[in-house]
Amino acid sequence: MRDAESIPSLSQLKVSQAGLRAFQRVGDFVKPTTRFIQSFGHHATRAKLSIDLMQLRTLLSGDKIQVDLTLDNGYVILEIGEGRVLGLGLYIDGVVSSQLPGKEIRGLMVSDVG
Repeated sequence: MRDAESIPSLSQLKVSQAGLRAFQRVGDFVKPTTRFIQSFGHHATRAKLSIDLMQLRTLLSGDKIQVDLTLDNGYVILEIGEGRVLGLGLYIDGVVSSQLPGKEIRGLMVSDVG
């Protein structure tokens, strides 16, 4: 990589922004990004839902899960096992739907957990 022809021209570029996008507006909600939640979600004290492997498989298949939470409608942090943060679910009136990055979770997380 050091000897690549493009390195001298790239070194002239100036970075205007650097960082990790944390939130985006989605409809009526402000949605944390998956990367932000996977990096910092373990610090959350509210809006967390621990799920088991069967519930994870249900979500990944595109189905929803019924849960009994005392939360307002919105995004919840989904975790499995010993507080392992997977990403987000959308909680609406007692039902959670997956907002998980399917390919990433299927390939990386499920094989680790199951």
